[in-house]
Amino acid sequence: MRVCLISHSDGRGGAYAAAYRLHQGLKAINANSTMLVGEKTRDDFTVLGSSSKLAKGWSKLSPTLDSFPLKIYPNRDQSSISLQWLPDQVAAKVAQINPDVINLHWVNAGYLQIETLAKFKKPIVWTLHDMWAFTGGCHYNGDCINYVNSCGACPQLHSNTEKDLSRWVWRRKAKAWEDLNLTIVTPSHWLADCAKKSSLFQNLRIEVIPYGLDAQVYKPIDQAIARNLLNLPLDKKLVLFGAINSTGDRRKGFHLLEPALQELSEDKKLENVEVVIFGASRPSEVPNLGFPIHYLGRLNDDIALALLYSAADVFIAPSVQDNLPNTVMESLACGTPCIAFDIGGMSDMIEHQKNGYLAKPFDVDDLARGIAWVLEDEERLRQLGSNGRKKVEQKFTLEIQAKNYLSVYQNIVYK
Repeated sequence: MRVCLISHSDGRGGAYAAAYRLHQGLKAINANSTMLVGEKTRDDFTVLGSSSKLAKGWSKLSPTLDSFPLKIYPNRDQSSISLQWLPDQVAAKVAQINPDVINLHWVNAGYLQIETLAKFKKPIVWTLHDMWAFTGGCHYNGDCINYVNSCGACPQLHSNTEKDLSRWVWRRKAKAWEDLNLTIVTPSHWLADCAKKSSLFQNLRIEVIPYGLDAQVYKPIDQAIARNLLNLPLDKKLVLFGAINSTGDRRKGFHLLEPALQELSEDKKLENVEVVIFGASRPSEVPNLGFPIHYLGRLNDDIALALLYSAADVFIAPSVQDNLPNTVMESLACGTPCIAFDIGGMSDMIEHQKNGYLAKPFDVDDLARGIAWVLEDEERLRQLGSNGRKKVEQKFTLEIQAKNYLSVYQNIVYK
C-alpha cells in the first residue's frame, strides 16, 4: 500500500512539522510513504516538491493572491482566513505518484484549491491541524458557531450579510466534497467534537490520533549543560513561553501571560524568576513583565528546542484557542512541566497537578497561581517533569502515531 502525504511545506511550523514527523514515523515502521509539498526545505528524497526560485517565489506570492478578495472587508479582523481559490498542479502530481490513499495535512496559504480534492479519485484521510476544513475560511472560530450551519454573516469579516465571502467558501466546499471518500483525523478530542458538530463533516468518520514526536530527540538534557549552551543564567527559575509569532499572535495568549507574570512579580518568594521567550525577537519597547526577559528569536532546530525546554523550569502555553500544540508535547518530552488554560486539546496532554497545571480559561489569577504552584516546591517540580516524560513515552511517540495511522489507511483501502 502506498501512502501520499500532502502538506504545504515540510518546514518547522507546527502543522508542517507534525506532517513531516508522521512521514518519518511511517518510514520507520517500513510503510511506503511519500510526501508531496509545495515548498521543499529538507534534503529528503522521499519528500517531493520543487525547491526552484520560481516555486519559492510562488510560495511567497500565493498567500497574498489567495487573500486578495478579502480586501472588500477593510474592517475585518487580522485573524487568518484562507479562501483557497487559486488553481494548482497538485492533482497532476498525485496522479504521477498513484498512491492507494492520500493523507492531506495543512494545505492552505493558496497551496490547494478547494475543488482539487474531487480530482484525486482516491480515498482521502484528512488530518486537521485547525478548524479551516469545516468553516467558511477561518482557521479558528473564536466565539462564532456559524460553521454548524452554513457560515455567512462572518464576525471575523465584520460582515452582517448572510451571503458573504464565508458563505461562498462554505458553499464551494459543500459542493466539491459532496461525494468524496473522506475520513477525518483530528489530533485532539476537542477538534473532533468541533468537526462532529459541523455541517460539512457531521456525517463522516472522525478518528482521534494525537501527534507523535521523536522521543530520542526531545528528551531531558542536563539543565546546567542546556543553560550553559544557551547562555542562560544557572541560578534562576526560568519560565519559558514561545510559539511561532509568539508575542504577535493574539491567539497564543501573551496578553494574558503578561498580567499573570506582573502579579507574580509581587510575590517575594519568586524574586529569582526570569522569563525566556522564543518565536519573537526583542522589541524596541520591552514589555514590563515584572521579571528580566531573555529573547531568543525564532528557533528552527529540534536540538536547540530540546535544549531550551530542558533549560526551563516550566513552559507556559496561555493560548486562547488551540488544537494540540507541538510546544506543549515537546516540553513534556523534555521533562519540563506545562501550564495552560483548560481549553482545546490542552487536557489531552496536561494532567492537572500531575504533569502541569490547567488554569480556568482566561483566569489570569489562576494562571499566576499555577505558575507559583509549579515553581514553589523543588521535589514536586521534579516529579511533575518526570510524569510529563512518561506521558509522552506512553501516548505521543512517532511509532504509536504511525501505527494508528497505518491502521486507518488499511481499514479504508482493504475494507
